[in-house]
Amino acid sequence: MINNHLFDAATYAARRARLQKEVGSGIILLPGNDDSPMNYLDNTYPYRQDSHFLYFAGISQPGLALVIDIDENTTTLFGDDLSIDYIVWMGPQPSMAELAHRIGVTHTAPYAALTDKLRAAKAGQRNIHYLPPYRGDNSIRLSRWLDTPLDQLAAGVSESLIKAIVAQRVIKSDEEVAELEKAVNFTGDMHLAVMKAAKPGITEAALAGIAAGIAQAHGTQPGYSIILTINGQTLHNHYHGNTLTSGKLILGDFGADSHMFYAGDITRTFPVDSTFTSRQRDIYNLVLQMQLSAIDALKPDVRYYDVHLLSARVMVEGLKSLGLMKGNTDEAIASGAFALFFPHGLGHMLGLDVHDMEDVGEQYVGYAGELERSKQFGLKSLRLGRALQPGFVLTVEPGVYFIPELMDLWQHEGKYLDFINYDKLQAYRDFGGVRIEDNVLITATGHRILGNPIPKTIAEVEEVRKAHFPLLVG
Repeated sequence: MINNHLFDAATYAARRARLQKEVGSGIILLPGNDDSPMNYLDNTYPYRQDSHFLYFAGISQPGLALVIDIDENTTTLFGDDLSIDYIVWMGPQPSMAELAHRIGVTHTAPYAALTDKLRAAKAGQRNIHYLPPYRGDNSIRLSRWLDTPLDQLAAGVSESLIKAIVAQRVIKSDEEVAELEKAVNFTGDMHLAVMKAAKPGITEAALAGIAAGIAQAHGTQPGYSIILTINGQTLHNHYHGNTLTSGKLILGDFGADSHMFYAGDITRTFPVDSTFTSRQRDIYNLVLQMQLSAIDALKPDVRYYDVHLLSARVMVEGLKSLGLMKGNTDEAIASGAFALFFPHGLGHMLGLDVHDMEDVGEQYVGYAGELERSKQFGLKSLRLGRALQPGFVLTVEPGVYFIPELMDLWQHEGKYLDFINYDKLQAYRDFGGVRIEDNVLITATGHRILGNPIPKTIAEVEEVRKAHFPLLVG
């Protein structure tokens, strides 16, 4: 079913015109995604169009491809008008001509004609610009269209196309920011519903179902697999089989798409009980200070790499005050010792993808040749390091985690004995983890947190928990 939420045709036309100018010559190929069957052809996963296709063509429908012929100055939407059999089962759909008109394209052609178009271009030794495929079915199609073995497709990926697309998509327009704000507000509703419903005895799966249901009630769906767990020390925990018990923390990292597929990405952590314990309060407040310090530092020309290290510094000082770390703070950061507790990056770009444009390579999106990505444990997972620019939208999501397997390994190897009090860590083996995340727009003079406020301070979180907790356990 086509997505009826589109920007004006002029928006897509202007994006394509800029892309055409910056790539310069040849043919730009942007294939859309097809349906992906779960277990047989007609039982498919929820459909998701390719984000680059959405950015330049907007249409959320399988069986399409966009070709921009720079040398001939034409753009063609390839696809087929739907058959009566399809309409009987799925309902009436716009024709190819109608779809093309909606996005400012004047040329259409049958999907099968794309093979001849591309093979003729290849025979004429014209450049065919394409992005690295991330789905197997698109890799197979691309291999067939270009008469290129699958294992040689990567060699033909167009770096000039990647750089031209990244240069456009990293800067969000006002209408894109509005979509992102809608997504964050849908996401906030998801988090608030989970925060209100959690209680001892309920399963993680039940809460994940509530979150997904709120997204669906808004007419959309989660933008990525829901992370909702009492085992917050596992960074991307998609298992939802545990039952909530008193004394534990719940970490929820999930978000909804807007109707135009822009993503929200929010994390909140809160107690299964109505209030935090003193130990939970200490760690939670530390993570909150890490996040607030990082957000306060955001403005144009500041490197996100440096903001990450600022957040790490706040953490090290806080853990030293709790007796969990020791020694010189600068040395603890330079050595990488802090990554025992903070083994991931501070955040990433956000847009049509929850990790925006990760499919083309984070070296282009998050680093852009401005600095080398670290190979150090923890710091190597920082997806965004480059200097910030107005129009960037990014996540700020520091965390503190107590991962028994990592703690045991480092202690056994005698790592960072000058900085880590391993004996004090034993009391935290069952703690889990805390992460707090918001989505932030970089403005001309600073920054703006997107969306309506979602309970974040201890007072705000406990207010929600106390208001609903007696009803849940009574």
